[in-house]
Amino acid sequence: MKNEKADRRVKYTKMVLRESLTKLMQDKPVSRITIKELCEDADINRATFYSHYNDQFDLLKKMEQEIIDDINSYLDSISFVTNNSYALEVMTKIFEYIKENAQICRVLLGTNGDIEFQKDIMMIVQTRFIAEQKTKKIIDEKIVEYVFTFAATGSIGMIQKWLSEDSNIPPADMAKLVMKLTNYGLTHFVV
Repeated sequence: MKNEKADRRVKYTKMVLRESLTKLMQDKPVSRITIKELCEDADINRATFYSHYNDQFDLLKKMEQEIIDDINSYLDSISFVTNNSYALEVMTKIFEYIKENAQICRVLLGTNGDIEFQKDIMMIVQTRFIAEQKTKKIIDEKIVEYVFTFAATGSIGMIQKWLSEDSNIPPADMAKLVMKLTNYGLTHFVV
C-alpha cells in the first residue's frame, strides 16, 4: 500500500513537471527556462525535481522519448501490407496521435520545440516508408530518401499549420491530403 502511494506521487510529480514545461515552452525555448520557474509553476521544490531529472533538457528528452515510443507502438498495431492503404493508414494513425496529444505536439513541433525531435519523428516514418518502397521497387533506392525528405519536411510544415490553427480538419482527411501531395504533387490540385 505504501509503495502504491509513493508510485502515485511520483507519477503526479512527473505529470505536473511535464505540464509545466509544456506550458512554459509555449512562450520560450527550453534553453531559457530555469529550474526555478519550472518548479514554481509545478509547485514542487527543486530537490524533488532533481530526484527525477538532471535538468530541464533531461525532462524534455524524456518527454520526447515517451512520444516517440508511443508513436512507434501506435504504428506497430498496423499490419504491413504492400499497397497504398498501408501508407495512408500510417499517416492517419500519426495524425490521430497528434490530434489526441495536440497541446504537447504543438509545443514540441513549434518554434520553441527541438529540431532534433522533429527529425526523430521524420525518421520513424522514413523507416516505414522506405521499407514499403523497397518492397514495391517502383522508385530507385537512391531517390527514395530524397522523395521521403521532401514529403516529410512538407508534412511537418502541414502538421505545424494544422496544430497552430486548431484545425477541425479530421486526421484521416489530413492524411489523405499528405498522401495526395506526396503521390501526385501539386498537379492534383492545379487545373
